[in-house]
Amino acid sequence: MAATIFLTMIVLLLLGFPMMIPLIVGAFIGFYELFNGIGKMDFMVQQFMAGIRPASLIAVPMFIFAADIMTRGHSANRLIDMVMSFVGHIKGGLAVSTATACTLFGAVSGSTQATVVAVGSPLRPRMLKAGYKDNFVLALIINASDIAFLIPPSIGMIIYGVVSNTSISELFIAGIGPGLLILVLFSIYSMVYARIHDVPTEPKASVKERLRAVQQAIWPLGFPVIIVGGIYGGVFSPTEAAAVCVLYALLLEYVVFRAISARDIYETAKSTGLITGVVFILVGAGAAFSWVISFARIPQELLGAVGVADMGPIGVLFVISISFFVGCMFVDPIVVILILVPIFAPVVEAVGLDPVLVGTIITLQVAIGSATPPFGCDIFTAMAVFKRPYIEVIRGTPPFVVILLLVAVALIFFPDIALFLRDLAFEKA
Repeated sequence: MAATIFLTMIVLLLLGFPMMIPLIVGAFIGFYELFNGIGKMDFMVQQFMAGIRPASLIAVPMFIFAADIMTRGHSANRLIDMVMSFVGHIKGGLAVSTATACTLFGAVSGSTQATVVAVGSPLRPRMLKAGYKDNFVLALIINASDIAFLIPPSIGMIIYGVVSNTSISELFIAGIGPGLLILVLFSIYSMVYARIHDVPTEPKASVKERLRAVQQAIWPLGFPVIIVGGIYGGVFSPTEAAAVCVLYALLLEYVVFRAISARDIYETAKSTGLITGVVFILVGAGAAFSWVISFARIPQELLGAVGVADMGPIGVLFVISISFFVGCMFVDPIVVILILVPIFAPVVEAVGLDPVLVGTIITLQVAIGSATPPFGCDIFTAMAVFKRPYIEVIRGTPPFVVILLLVAVALIFFPDIALFLRDLAFEKA
């Protein structure tokens, strides 16, 4: 049965069907084989519905909606101006500002693709004018945007938390340490690059200009305070934080900044509805498919054949990292999470790994794969937004991918990079 399911799915993918179709067909074949016919197809529908039933999934469309509102508004530009006022004058300061702006907007949106658009669109022309090569600029933008997958609110972490039944609040806090570490390493590399290529610096901002930039960015900086502070302080859950973010985004961009109109809100809501529909179909289909492979004990057979269970915790983490990294080079990150997390769940539990650590590593690998050739989704977002050819977009990515992989290895050997803040926030021994 396993061979039939996976062969059928591969054929459908090669024929150009969107990923939801192979997932649904794979689940259908599994239920048909398991129950000897179509008599139990109503149970398949129940599994579909069970996949989208968790209340925490409500946070996904809300964070998407809030990110879309801010992308249309002034929040991103105000964050960029604030960062530039402090580090724009140092060697490589414009590149450091870009990476920092991606991190800050990621803490606002939780979406890598929204970050590519919101931060990349205004900063790429400035970096090119300052003397940076376009392949470096494009690589920096798409890889720094992936920090949004780690810094809360991370949509990838929400999906992982739902699939693995892991605390989303703990995942959010655990992603902050690795995200900041990546920002520091990207900044160091950017400064070295600027010195090697003798990139000119920006004029130093005055104290008055810095104060004005901070004042203008105060409102957008309220988003991470709401998300992290609210969850950490026990004021509300991640789902409630998402609802508050939508309200805050509407008040900020429509009332305070007056950057969007009622028509813009309507168009943004429609776009969010379309994206949410696709995501929820994937989640429902993934839940049914996961039930099939779990019931048929396919994960146990696959992992047993490879011998993963005998590798110990570190060996298991390396196998998980490689699997998710390679998977996201070819397939949408959400799909990879939906398919692979249930496969590795038994061995993760068997070797006693912390599911929050596993979730953080998986989210990092998903982020890396999203910006890695051949089919990383952020690559195609950058191609569409900046109108640049595929080869030019990927040419400068290797140094950033190496940095990200080094962080992934560091997480495996030094888990406190992720777990220190989690343990502090939730008082775990």
